[in-house]
Amino acid sequence: MTTYYEEPAITKRVIGSILGQIRREGIPTTLYIGTGSSYDEMIIRSFVETHSTDIPDDLAELVFIRQNQPGKRMAIGLIVRAINRAGVDPNDLVIFMDGDALYGSDVLEKVLPMFGADPELQALTTDEEVICYGPQWIQSWLSMRFAQRRLAMQSHALAGKVLTLTGRMSVFRAQHMLSEKFIRTIEADHLDHWLWGRFRFLSGDDKSTWYHMLTRDAKMTYVPDATVYTIEVIKENGLGRMVQNFRRWSGNMLRNGSRAIALGPVKVNPFIWWCLVDQRIAMWTMLVSPTIAILASLIDPLYLWSCLIWVMASRILLCLFLYRYSRTVDLSWPFILYLNQIINASVKVFMIFHLSKQKWSNRGNQSSAADEGLMAKTQNAAAKFQLITTAVAFVTALAIYIGLLQMPILF
Repeated sequence: MTTYYEEPAITKRVIGSILGQIRREGIPTTLYIGTGSSYDEMIIRSFVETHSTDIPDDLAELVFIRQNQPGKRMAIGLIVRAINRAGVDPNDLVIFMDGDALYGSDVLEKVLPMFGADPELQALTTDEEVICYGPQWIQSWLSMRFAQRRLAMQSHALAGKVLTLTGRMSVFRAQHMLSEKFIRTIEADHLDHWLWGRFRFLSGDDKSTWYHMLTRDAKMTYVPDATVYTIEVIKENGLGRMVQNFRRWSGNMLRNGSRAIALGPVKVNPFIWWCLVDQRIAMWTMLVSPTIAILASLIDPLYLWSCLIWVMASRILLCLFLYRYSRTVDLSWPFILYLNQIINASVKVFMIFHLSKQKWSNRGNQSSAADEGLMAKTQNAAAKFQLITTAVAFVTALAIYIGLLQMPILF
């Protein structure tokens, strides 16, 4: 587990849920915690000393790993190396989790036996739910996102692969911790790009571990009835946080999706491979209808009303499916769903031309290299040129399609 200047109340709830699982299952456990300072360590140590007096010393051990280089990736790498030095057995199980993730009451009971039941299973991730302290519409948006995740992940798991091994909670066979390549993939994962050159990834460690497992043709799955609760504290502008999250999520997806697609459908699995391809197509198709609505309203303003009726009818229908995978029925979802789709698609289009641009305020406000110097300015100008020309071509093609513009006569 990693934590970095987390809210003390959240840290205590998280550690309390871990102690509860150790107590409940009686499984010998070593809890490795990667920290950036003594601040989190003192909070955790004090809580554990107070609330673990009934847990035998030979059942649980607490180990702090103080990182000496910035970033969550380095913290995870140091933890895995410490696990290696401790002489881990290849068939032990290693759980990766974030410092703001709470275990449900029976998570370990439901996920750990799966590795014994299926010797081929190498990694899994679980269901997630959100506890949000912030604007109500953000809570609704996040609840809707997790309902979408449940629907998709249950389908993906049938293919023996998933699209992500979520950092909030994922379990691996310890044999992968023994691989130097696995460790370096976490610590120093990077991409070689024709425009941006070689750049390292800041966030997305869960995508890196997922990609490593894909290259090993490892069997992965998703456990729908084991729930981990994510605690989100939204102090800033809700819409700004939404866009910031999309930039991080979409950037991670695009950076890793291209190389996962390059592995081919045989290695990845045909269905999962197509899902990766579809992610890159959908970001454009999602923008077709709003663009046509705006263009067509220049011809007949009443067309805009027809589009609004269609959008509401289609999103209500989609939400009827999502409600099946949610904890409750929320009538704001049709509106939030469309807003989610438009903003997400727009961010993806921006990010595909700016893959090296990264910012992660949750971990010491990390960001990619500053945009200074002739080389950086040239790269940024080239990226903006690509974005603008592609957007103009996209809008022009749709304008020709609906008859707003005439196809140019070349001969």
